[in-house]
Amino acid sequence: MPCKILITNDDGIGSSGLLAAYEAVRGLGEVTVVAPATQQSAVGRSMTLFEPLRIAKSTIGSTIVYSVNGTPTDSVIIGMYVVMDRKPDLVISGINIGENLSAEAATTSGTIGAALEASNQGVPAIAVSMRVLDEGDKFVDTNHIRDYAVVQRVIRRLAERVLADGMPAGVDVLNVNVPSNATAETPVVATSLARRMYDTRVHHRMDPRGRSYYWIDGTVVEDAPEGTDLHVMMKKGHISVTPLALDMTAKADNGRLADMLYEAFGKPTASGR
Repeated sequence: MPCKILITNDDGIGSSGLLAAYEAVRGLGEVTVVAPATQQSAVGRSMTLFEPLRIAKSTIGSTIVYSVNGTPTDSVIIGMYVVMDRKPDLVISGINIGENLSAEAATTSGTIGAALEASNQGVPAIAVSMRVLDEGDKFVDTNHIRDYAVVQRVIRRLAERVLADGMPAGVDVLNVNVPSNATAETPVVATSLARRMYDTRVHHRMDPRGRSYYWIDGTVVEDAPEGTDLHVMMKKGHISVTPLALDMTAKADNGRLADMLYEAFGKPTASGR
């Protein structure tokens, strides 16, 4: 039985990065493209529960694609349970226009959110993002044709390994970030998550009727501790591959937590007090 691969993204069905991901794995099995109908960046793993979802089938060039009027997570679920006749063996989310580095991105990125949903459904997933130098490209010019050759090579090789051997033990998602100037010789490095990717800013403005409104954005953090995804890509210029897990339980001192609960509630806890 041939393997099945589902491609999705958060930049929307018109993104050139989506078809680049498709081309990267074409030939490895039956490849299906299901993606949001519109730009869905920064929606995380949100899901549509109070409005109907609809699917539109179309072609981009000679490629059949399916668009969903919802989020990346919706697209994964609709792809698996409606468009495809069985669950895929692998989900690839991307190629995202713009980097997705740090724990901040891991909890807000629609690209990573789609990959996490795939893993939640029992399917290994790879989230792939490429840095672009023009910040405006991240959310506007997503259909701009770029040189995706290096990113496609990374996707192809990782997909081959995951399909052949599965994920490393304890890993649900591989979060891949590729510098804008990466070449075939650029090192590929296993990394951990930096804490944050942006220094948050809030812009206060006035509309033509004199009412306040706000825009949230941020400036990119330029460095982070050695070994983190942000440091490896932004400072060293290497390709970052960060293993992610759905289990978000903190690696905390549970004895101290038990003490805190005892002090707060005055009842015996798992520590035996």
